[in-house]
Amino acid sequence: MTVPFDSDRVTVVDHPLVQHKLSILRDEQTGTKQFRDLIRELAVFEGYEATRDLPLEDVSVTTPICEATCKKIAGRKLAIVPILRAGLGMVDGLLDLIPAARVGHVGMYRDEVTHEPHEYYAKLPGDIAERICLVVDPMLATGGSAVAALQYLRKQGAQDIRFLSIVAAPEGLKTVLDSDDAVRVYTCSVDEGLNEAAYIVPGLGDAGDRIFGTL
Repeated sequence: MTVPFDSDRVTVVDHPLVQHKLSILRDEQTGTKQFRDLIRELAVFEGYEATRDLPLEDVSVTTPICEATCKKIAGRKLAIVPILRAGLGMVDGLLDLIPAARVGHVGMYRDEVTHEPHEYYAKLPGDIAERICLVVDPMLATGGSAVAALQYLRKQGAQDIRFLSIVAAPEGLKTVLDSDDAVRVYTCSVDEGLNEAAYIVPGLGDAGDRIFGTL
C-alpha cells in the first residue's frame, strides 16, 4: 500500500555518487569500517543540501593578485543533534563540512515489542533556540524516535529544524511531517516501506549495530 506524504518538504539527495555509495552501504557483506566511512561520506552530501539556503554577505579579501569582493555565511549558527546511538555515525561528516557547529545529543531507544521510542538522555547547546538544528539519524523507519526528538527540541525553543537520514520509509516520513508543520527532511533514499518488525525494506539492516560492530 502506498503511504502518501508531503513531498514538498522532502529532499532526496540522489547524486550519482550518493547512489553508488548507498548500494555499497546496503550490501550485507560491507564491513564495519567501510560502513562507518560511508555513513560519514553520505552525511557530507546531505549536509551540502541541508545548508544550501544559508544566507551570505559580502566580504573583502586580498588575493595574491588584487582586492576582491567574496561571500561568507552571514552569521547563522548551527547545531548538529544526533539521535543516539546511530546518529553519531553522521556527526563527523557534518563537522568536516561545518567545523564551528555545536553538537547536542538526544538519546532514544526503541521498545522491541511496541516499537515505541523512550528518551534516556538529552544535552543541547544553551543557545539552541538561536541555531539551525540538523537532527541526524541514519534510518527514518516508523518515525517515532524522530518525532520524540523533534518535540523535545521544540520545547527547548528550537525554531529551524532539519532532519537528515540516509534511508527513509514512507511511513516514517508521513509520521514526521504530520507531527511538525515546519520540519524539512533530507534523505538519500525513500525506500519501499516497513516489514512486520518495523524495519525498512530494502533498508540496510540495523544502522547502529553496523556502525559500531555490535551485530
